[in-house]
Amino acid sequence: MSAKKLSKEAYGGVKGKDYVPYNTDKTKRGSNTVVMIIGMILAIVFAASTAYSGMKAGLTVAAGIPGSIIGSAFVAAFAKKKGLLGKNLVQGMASGGESVASGLIFVLPAVLLIGSKISFVEGLVIGLGGVLFGLGVASLVLDYLIIEEHGNLMYPESMAISETLVASEGAGDSVKFMGVGFVISGIITILTGSFLNLCNNVYSKLGESFYKFKFEIEANPLLLGIGFIVGLEVSISMFAGSILSNFGILPLIGYFSDMAHQSHHVWNNASTAIGQMDVNTISGAYVKYIGAGMMLCGGVIGAIKLIPVIVSSIKQTMGAKSAGVSQEGVGVQRLILIGGIVLGFVGAVMVSGNILMAIVGIVISFILSALFVIVAGRLTGTIGTSNLPVSGMTIASLVIATLVFVIAGWTDPASNKTLLMFASFIVVAIAMAGGYAQSQKVTFVIGGNEPEMQKHYAISGILGVVVVVGVMILLADQLAITGANPPFALPQANLMATLTSGIMSGDLPWVMIIVGVVMALFMFLLDLPIMTVAIGFYLPISTSSIILIGALVRVLVEKMAKSEAEKLARVSRGISLSSGLVAGGSIVGLIGIILQVTGVVGGHTPEGFAAGNGMALVLLAAMVVATFVAIMATKVKLHEEE
Repeated sequence: MSAKKLSKEAYGGVKGKDYVPYNTDKTKRGSNTVVMIIGMILAIVFAASTAYSGMKAGLTVAAGIPGSIIGSAFVAAFAKKKGLLGKNLVQGMASGGESVASGLIFVLPAVLLIGSKISFVEGLVIGLGGVLFGLGVASLVLDYLIIEEHGNLMYPESMAISETLVASEGAGDSVKFMGVGFVISGIITILTGSFLNLCNNVYSKLGESFYKFKFEIEANPLLLGIGFIVGLEVSISMFAGSILSNFGILPLIGYFSDMAHQSHHVWNNASTAIGQMDVNTISGAYVKYIGAGMMLCGGVIGAIKLIPVIVSSIKQTMGAKSAGVSQEGVGVQRLILIGGIVLGFVGAVMVSGNILMAIVGIVISFILSALFVIVAGRLTGTIGTSNLPVSGMTIASLVIATLVFVIAGWTDPASNKTLLMFASFIVVAIAMAGGYAQSQKVTFVIGGNEPEMQKHYAISGILGVVVVVGVMILLADQLAITGANPPFALPQANLMATLTSGIMSGDLPWVMIIVGVVMALFMFLLDLPIMTVAIGFYLPISTSSIILIGALVRVLVEKMAKSEAEKLARVSRGISLSSGLVAGGSIVGLIGIILQVTGVVGGHTPEGFAAGNGMALVLLAAMVVATFVAIMATKVKLHEEE
């Protein structure tokens, strides 16, 4: 039997208004109570797991494809009559929950890092305002971007999701592998870290004498799964950044610091002499600021590269009304946009306590958000949400907003918190717009109802804000921990906190920042991926090393395939299993922290062999072997097309 596929016209060759979608019955709707419940559950799961894993690793995994696989299985099991259209709504809701988390984790934790507090109500109002404003502005231009630009903007991830949905009879097999991954990840997470803490899971080797360096590998199934999903190119770029940081820059600073006079102290710690710095002090006080400079420069370069897209998007958006924009659901669009504007003003007054600051801040936020929401919708059509430069657009927005605050004289810590809350509004709007554009393109291609997707996506975004803000409130004490090995790396949030605090106070190791900028310019001239390398430079090497191992497992799986069809099938299984590793590590890890906070578990320290490097290597080997065997054990059934 031939596999179900989209028509060639789904990829272009005809005008968008003449395209005949996969489903031609426009009277059908995909929603009912069961579909809504499934979508809400996936939105909550992906929001929580993305928040946890993103703050841990600095990387997030787009939920569109995993959501389409998992959602297809659940809809087939519990809401079969809703079929393809129900599956589409569920994948959209999964993407909505993940999009909120992917945005908020970039900025909101920075409030904690500058020593301030976040109330649940503040986070909720700002987050909801960003969700609704982003969806409202995106809705104004999406018919143009999706219909008029059909075939010009390819929306690559949307097409992958659409193909997955129309061929979704095999989704049960994928869910099985995701379950296996969840179990593997859950068991290892329970044995280590925040749960029972029976075993050490970090192999560590430090050089503290002639050649100072740091090498670590964390046996973390969540990070292994991320590595498998993102692949070798991204993983090796990150690891290259870590190698440069830990085996190049760190030893160089260590070499010269040993020559320093005892009267010379670390720039931000008068109690520590430069000549007495250990590896972790060098990394925290100097190396990480070079990484911050690299990320800053990468973000600015990314924003500059977007200028032609911004100009083009605005021009084409101005003429979008003549493009035959659909009028169905216009009332809902306006309501969502008005809701975003109202919540934005309410949140601005709430977090600033200063009417002038509130008005200036939210107007800047509206302008920058609207601008980059349009850009995000268009860029998603070119590169998909997985590669959407949300952090670069946010950095550019934050630098502009910070300079306005400095000119206005608002430079105290309270003003810094307010500034970061405005940036949270902006980043949520941008992230939601990308995910929403992707989901609406899928809806167009398969023949779903766009207003129906709009309502479901908005609901998932609202749920995502509640979950992510709740997770951050719960983890507030751990997120605020800084130093050599904090429980959450928070690379983007650390950069945001460093930028705003440093620009407002002028108290930054500017030489280190400038060195990072120069290194980023060097990479730009060589056409290297600046932000990926910079994140690896900034993150602990224990994180980037295990992500690389996950990517190498994928390479091994691909190499052992006997045909292209078998390779695709194995990789598909691996991605499903890796999604389970990410979900299991995130959710079980989050449960472990909840149990710690409530005093149910905690207090145990590994002893003997369980506390050493040997135990970490045993766990690492067991995890890699279990993952590889699970992917390769079952024979792949290959279906030939008739």
